[in-house]
Amino acid sequence: MRRILVTGATGRLGAATVRRLTDGGFEVRAVSRRPREGAVEWVVADLTTGEGVAAAVEGVEAVVHLAAAPYKGRYTDRVELDGTRALAGAAAKAGVRHLLYVSIVGVEAVPWGYFMTKLKGERIVAEGGVPYSIVRATQFHEFVDGVFARLPLLLVDAGISAQPVDVREVAARLVDRVGQGPSGGIEEFGGPEVLTMTELAERWRAARGVRRPIVRVRVPGRLGRAFRAGHATTRALPSGTIGWGDYLEGH
Repeated sequence: MRRILVTGATGRLGAATVRRLTDGGFEVRAVSRRPREGAVEWVVADLTTGEGVAAAVEGVEAVVHLAAAPYKGRYTDRVELDGTRALAGAAAKAGVRHLLYVSIVGVEAVPWGYFMTKLKGERIVAEGGVPYSIVRATQFHEFVDGVFARLPLLLVDAGISAQPVDVREVAARLVDRVGQGPSGGIEEFGGPEVLTMTELAERWRAARGVRRPIVRVRVPGRLGRAFRAGHATTRALPSGTIGWGDYLEGH
């Protein structure tokens, strides 16, 4: 049985990927910073210090690197850059055959701090000496839902569109890539529909039964121009099948 290591296994995408891998007949080794028990093998490792990383990658065929720490300052760099570098180095020494890294659609074109950090992470993986794949996904439904839920006013730039994707379908795409082996490049995966932020907000408001005003704003500068140019969406096929409305009905 093929043994696959999953970092970030306790997160939303990580948990979905672990389930999909086990359902697909893979033997899963899941990384956590704290001891855990469950149906898969859990190992303790800390990407920020490197502790336990070498032992975690020993004897695995592939690594699915999902650990992330967005918008947390220096800690983000310690996980996304230092941690990715340590993981890639340990994987190379252990003879791992495939390092799969998950990134975000638009990292090469959107001048946003976390996007630029993910782009650096991609380069570390590509230069790390392990056969690799990079899968860029659009934003998860839960991310868009969470942003709207936190806003007392629904602030939207009508010129910006998004392409939310179901986390389970991203997990399925990752498992397909594990089965196919390293691509040696970058592929993108997005949701089935591209909607303006106004459309997303209107559907969210109707589904949630709230009456918050939708206030139109314009995101300034290079960041706004990049988003309005559609750089956070993709035409790549195949795409997901679960749309924004489907997600809202189920949540």
